[in-house]
Amino acid sequence: MNNQTDLIEYLLRLGDSALIQGQRLCQWCGKAPALEEELALMNVGLDLVGQARNWLEYAAELLNDDRSADDLAFRRDERAYRNLLLVEQPNGDYAVTILKQFLYDAWHLPVLSGLSQSSDERVAGIAAKAVKEVTYHLRRSGEWVERLGDGTEESHRRMLAAIPEVWRFTVELTSADDSEQRLCDAGITPDTAQVAAAWQAKVCEIFASATLPVPDAANYFYLNARKGLHTEHLGILLAEMQFLPRAYPDATW
Repeated sequence: MNNQTDLIEYLLRLGDSALIQGQRLCQWCGKAPALEEELALMNVGLDLVGQARNWLEYAAELLNDDRSADDLAFRRDERAYRNLLLVEQPNGDYAVTILKQFLYDAWHLPVLSGLSQSSDERVAGIAAKAVKEVTYHLRRSGEWVERLGDGTEESHRRMLAAIPEVWRFTVELTSADDSEQRLCDAGITPDTAQVAAAWQAKVCEIFASATLPVPDAANYFYLNARKGLHTEHLGILLAEMQFLPRAYPDATW
């Protein structure tokens, strides 16, 4: 593969992950435990959808096959999606939602920080803008993990129960495939080992403050989002998210 093919794949991974996480957060609309939290979740979700548009627009330009960012978002099937397995998992209770968001944010920020120094000017520009948003996302989700983990007996119990629900999906946050390694060698993407170290350090810091145990590193299993092998949850989410554009593919408003 050449760098452009690898870059398209990487842009899809970034865009798809942001889009699916944003969609998950938007499912809390009208259901969040407090009005302030609902507004905060929607703001984070909108930030992520905006970031997804930027990554997918760049991917569409490089693909140059007459598809737009909207086409990539709404007219691809599950097997064509490249989002992290973590973000497609159901929201569960508020402990699961917050833990998912924190684990994603703790990875997302060092990735974007590295990308802001990319040799690809377009990538660097998108990442530099997103860093400002995700810095807030991580601060907020980290504070909530601490608040729930070191809060009441019930909140602590729920956080302990949330960890095994999502931890195994963190395996993709700390490893790279050959495609990502080639982009790193070309100076386009950050070093995965550095990202993994930053993620691990942040997780250990926040979990210690939250009086939560840090599990052993997750291991690969039979699913692999980089190859389009997702959990059953993604197909259901896409069916909901893509219904209107697929039902009325040429509609404008």
